[in-house]
Amino acid sequence: MNTQASRDERDRLGPERVADHDRVRLRADHGRVVVGGQPRSVARQVGRVHAVPAPRERAHERLEAPAAVPRAVNEHETRHVGSILQGMLGHVLTAIVTPFTEDGAVDFDGFQQVARHLVSNGSDGIVVAGTTGESPTLTDGERLDLVRAALEAVGDEAAVVAGTGTYSTAHSVHLTEQAHALGADGFLVVTPYYSKPPQRGIVAHFEAIARASDRPIVVYNIPARVVVNIEPETISRLAEIETVRAVKQAYDDLAQARHIVESGLDLYAGDDNLIQPFLELGGIGGICVHTHVVGPQVAEQVASTLAGDIKRGRQIDDELAPAYELLKAAPNPLAIKAALNLLGRPAGGHRLPLVPASDVETEVVRGCLERLGLLVAA
Repeated sequence: MNTQASRDERDRLGPERVADHDRVRLRADHGRVVVGGQPRSVARQVGRVHAVPAPRERAHERLEAPAAVPRAVNEHETRHVGSILQGMLGHVLTAIVTPFTEDGAVDFDGFQQVARHLVSNGSDGIVVAGTTGESPTLTDGERLDLVRAALEAVGDEAAVVAGTGTYSTAHSVHLTEQAHALGADGFLVVTPYYSKPPQRGIVAHFEAIARASDRPIVVYNIPARVVVNIEPETISRLAEIETVRAVKQAYDDLAQARHIVESGLDLYAGDDNLIQPFLELGGIGGICVHTHVVGPQVAEQVASTLAGDIKRGRQIDDELAPAYELLKAAPNPLAIKAALNLLGRPAGGHRLPLVPASDVETEVVRGCLERLGLLVAA
């Protein structure tokens, strides 16, 4: 595109949407991220991969045929083949929070501390820049820098799954291409929200994204937030896409969950209190939030149930009741960030429109942590 056309495109989309790759870039020589012209610290040098290339112009590109991304994108491509468990991304994945500093910047040091803690305490992998990671308020550059930071912190020992789904197919394809280039092991792609596409539109959305990478896609079905449910017939069609390997199901309909398993897809519980019932009908684990604070217990619950010890799995599930209550104290991720702050772990606040948990909500969280034995009652 010529220079004038490029300027016109920038004017149309506005500075927030277009300028991410201009003003958010990794300074590999200093280990810093520049946001809005101001340097932000990244924990050590994030030098595992090269800088992400600027996005390709998409104004006239057909969604039906996005260019394929070559598998070998740099010399670090094969950094942790052994971390992918027999072709799966793992049994216990944590949708990691995004810590913020007092001035609202992403706290990359804190993020890496949380990532290492999770992997050391039961998580087979982490999902970066999902809803729990407050993706709606992150720029594209911040999302990708978080993927870089995750790969540096835990990429040699755990799966790193990038949240790349949005309500725009073109934007989702772009994020998937960029996360692929960084070396993400897979992608969590939510059903397009707000626009309420028909079921055939959902299929077309995932088909386009699947052509952007040869790595696993986890479909995220969460009707409570998206409003649209992925119907069983649509799940069957998605299962025909080669790289669609799993579904994160945040919906308590057991018949639909069973259909996911029967379709040959891995079933992950998308709500933490669904882990046990989903395991018992053929699920493989969960993409969790409560594992920020009860990771070892959840890892034991999943391992026990998958090994046939359903009694032990149910016992742990009962013991985790305060963790489920904790998550209901305030909308996600307010409650889990409140818990992390109470435990003295990096979390920080939120970007608007999210706000910190209220005093009342925080006291509910505190009580749940005390019942879990993680805090001593005052």
